[in-house]
Amino acid sequence: MTEQRAEAAVRDDGPLASDQGKTVIADQVVAKIAGIATREVEGVHQLGGAGSRAVGALRERIPGSRTNYGQGVSVEVGERQAAVDLDVVAEYGVAIADLAAGVRRNVIASVERMTGLEVTEVNLTVHDVHLPDESDGEPEGEPRVE
Repeated sequence: MTEQRAEAAVRDDGPLASDQGKTVIADQVVAKIAGIATREVEGVHQLGGAGSRAVGALRERIPGSRTNYGQGVSVEVGERQAAVDLDVVAEYGVAIADLAAGVRRNVIASVERMTGLEVTEVNLTVHDVHLPDESDGEPEGEPRVE
C-alpha cells in the first residue's frame, strides 16, 4: 500500500492525466481562449500586427467566414504549462502598463480555469495605438474605380 502512495507522489502528471487517461489540449484551443480573454479587457482595440490585421479584415469580408479569435496570439503548450505571446493594438489614452497587467490577469485566469494548464508567462507587444477618429474600414474619399 505504501508503494502505491509513493509511486503516486512521484508521478504527478497534473490535472490533465489520471489512471483513466490523458487529456491533450491543442495549441489553437489555448490561443482562442487567450484571444477572447484579451479582447474582454477594456482598452484593447484589436489583436495582431499590421499584416495579420489586414488579412483578418479581408477574411471577415468573405460571406460565411468567422472571426479568427487566435489572430495576434501565439502559444506554446506543454503537458502541464503554457506560454502566451500577444500582439495588441491599444486604445489611445489607456495606460499601457495597466492594460498589460489587466490582460495578463484575465488571460492567466481564463486559460488556467478552462484548461488546467499553468500559464508561465504572458508577453505583450503593443504594435499601435488606435485614435478615436481613425476609421477601421475603407479609406475616406472618392473611390478610385466604379
